[in-house]
Amino acid sequence: MSSDAFAQITFGADGAQGHFLDAPSGSSAAVIVLQEWWGVNETIKTHARKLRDDIGVAVLVPDLYRGSVGVDVEEAHHLMSNLDWTLATKEIGEAAEELRKRGANKVGVIGFCMGGALTLIAGEKAPVDAIAPFYGYNAGACDASAIAIPVQGHFGEKDNLTGFSDPETAKQLKEKLTRENQEIFTYPDVGHAFMNSVPDPYPDFESRERVQGFPPLNEATVALAWGRVEAFFRAHLL
Repeated sequence: MSSDAFAQITFGADGAQGHFLDAPSGSSAAVIVLQEWWGVNETIKTHARKLRDDIGVAVLVPDLYRGSVGVDVEEAHHLMSNLDWTLATKEIGEAAEELRKRGANKVGVIGFCMGGALTLIAGEKAPVDAIAPFYGYNAGACDASAIAIPVQGHFGEKDNLTGFSDPETAKQLKEKLTRENQEIFTYPDVGHAFMNSVPDPYPDFESRERVQGFPPLNEATVALAWGRVEAFFRAHLL
């Protein structure tokens, strides 16, 4: 098996599914990587590999859709709308427990879009040590003021998803995160999904912008955000 090949695992009381990569050098830290509304696609696996390779942690990508992946906006919306968020939160907690069984002393969570919102819920309700949500906040499902662990959030100033990840939502989240080591970054000239280096499921970034209104890739912002989040996890997990 290639060192970059994910192992398919089951965990938890109800047989939750996930994709696991062990740490390259026996690290005692791990990060749970949570999917966008599309599902567990290659973009999310690429994010997980990068964290594993750059900071030397084990990574686990829970498959919250049980293998389904949206191929267009309509299907992704259907999948997200039918997700049981209470069950998903339970599975994230079970993922943390699974990683501890595999040797992790500390567990972080990072998530994007829908996964960003779930990351914040996990920070409130799951047994994890630090969280990094990207462009997602479900205020109705998360009392962000109750989160007591380190948080580093990332949002785009041109995000057009009102009430979920737009600048006003990011501002409201920031106002609730007042404890030590809790911070929200906003980035100019980028919108939703700005961390995706490929436009999947679209053929190009122009098509993505035409359908969803997201600005194109800004590599400098991606590098800045990755640098910040990797430093954050090094500080709080390693």
